[in-house]
Amino acid sequence: MEKKENQPQQISIELGEKEAEGIYSNLAIISHSPAEFVIDFTRLLPGIPKAKVMSRIIMTPQHAKFLLRALSDNIRKYEATFGEINIDGPIGKLFEGFDPGNPKVN
Repeated sequence: MEKKENQPQQISIELGEKEAEGIYSNLAIISHSPAEFVIDFTRLLPGIPKAKVMSRIIMTPQHAKFLLRALSDNIRKYEATFGEINIDGPIGKLFEGFDPGNPKVN
């Protein structure tokens, strides 16, 4: 039997019960080195100036770029269905003056 080249490989992904619950995050801090990107998912609460890191994801630069493409594609599809995502207004004001490239990390 001849193998077909360029045929996509199917991947089976298992989602555990704990992971299926998810972790809420309303802020992501991204840093990088030549070898990796680090994304800290944090949660800001009203009136509390300190955010707690809820989860940290470390990936290669190539996988970070794949993530960027996947997010861009999904945002485009979301907006085509539900309309443009508004980042002005109260949510945008929450991040005024915040420099994601230079967060204060404790």
